[in-house]
Amino acid sequence: MIIGVPRDTQDGERRVALIPASIAELKKKGHDVLVEKDAGVAAGFPDKHFGDAGATVVDRSKVFADAQVILEVNSFGANPDQGAADLANLNKDQTVIGFSDPLGNAEAAKQVAATGARSFSMELIPRITRAQSMDALSSMATIAGYKSVLLGAEHLPRLFPMLMTAAGTLAPARVFVIGVGVAGLQALATAKRLGAVTSAYDVRPVVKEQVQSVGAKFIELDLETGDAEGSGGYAKAQGEEFLRKQRELMLKVVSENDVVITTAAIPGRKAPILVTSEMVHAMEPGSVVVDIAAERGGNCELTKAGEVVDVNGVQIVGPLNLPSQIPYHASQMYARNITTFLNHMVKEGELTLDLEDEVVTATLVTNGGDVVHPMIREKLGMPAAEASIGSDN
Repeated sequence: MIIGVPRDTQDGERRVALIPASIAELKKKGHDVLVEKDAGVAAGFPDKHFGDAGATVVDRSKVFADAQVILEVNSFGANPDQGAADLANLNKDQTVIGFSDPLGNAEAAKQVAATGARSFSMELIPRITRAQSMDALSSMATIAGYKSVLLGAEHLPRLFPMLMTAAGTLAPARVFVIGVGVAGLQALATAKRLGAVTSAYDVRPVVKEQVQSVGAKFIELDLETGDAEGSGGYAKAQGEEFLRKQRELMLKVVSENDVVITTAAIPGRKAPILVTSEMVHAMEPGSVVVDIAAERGGNCELTKAGEVVDVNGVQIVGPLNLPSQIPYHASQMYARNITTFLNHMVKEGELTLDLEDEVVTATLVTNGGDVVHPMIREKLGMPAAEASIGSDN
């Protein structure tokens, strides 16, 4: 096959879908790889390294004209503004794989379907054991959790570790993480390594052992959480009464900590408000809130996406695209995920769909000129698809 890697055009994006090591692996399998000029420069991978690994460095138009499979970080749905320019270059003989925000931007799927191109969304990789090496969301959450702690440390006017010095003993910072998925666990582990006293809360009591495994204290609130876990291991959306009581109980905990990191997100929905204005006002001046969910509206009521807000001396950090801030390793991890996913579907050198394979059917968004994913069709108000979801080759 001919595999194409265009430079990502989303504002502020520095990642690249493949790295030179991935190129070498694909070349060994007999594939040709076209990489757009300067596609990896921002991530620390210059064109020469791609060329040395066996890729052909070309301009953007040639990538889209010649490639049978396009590998991207942010494909059109996740990059609707700049990505729209690429729609006219897609055709029915191409397959696009990348993040496409299908649950948040279902309309984009219709536009991709109209080109005839087949598309897969990396956000939809199922959280099952055999797909772990393809799980790009978890990979990027690892990066985001790590970086969130560094942001907290940067804005906090204290040191994280306890230090016993000739000038006296310095108390350690207290870091509280709300939402213990992959990002939350990485944040806890990173804060612990920096010397902070760490604690965490999650609506799912099942994560208590995971929190304790990274040396943190699990905060338990007097709430009924029996149905808190939804499909795929994600937290389930809760009713307003539950959230109201949760916020009341959380006030004291939040006010006692120096850094609060929030990570709670529900795929395809606005992030739930977990840290209220009242909680922020109860925090000590100099404290910091790092809201990883800022892109989805934020877990903090006062978060402004892409900004740092000062509220009575409390800094509320609303970062955008944290993985892009550490693009070298983010690209390395993503390249492994997307290459493994691609290889999973390649048989005898050609991309072949096995419609009995859960990994394939869970991620296939468009095929044969139609939107075929059941959840996306439902969001678009489309009737359920026929028993067959399109051609299998």
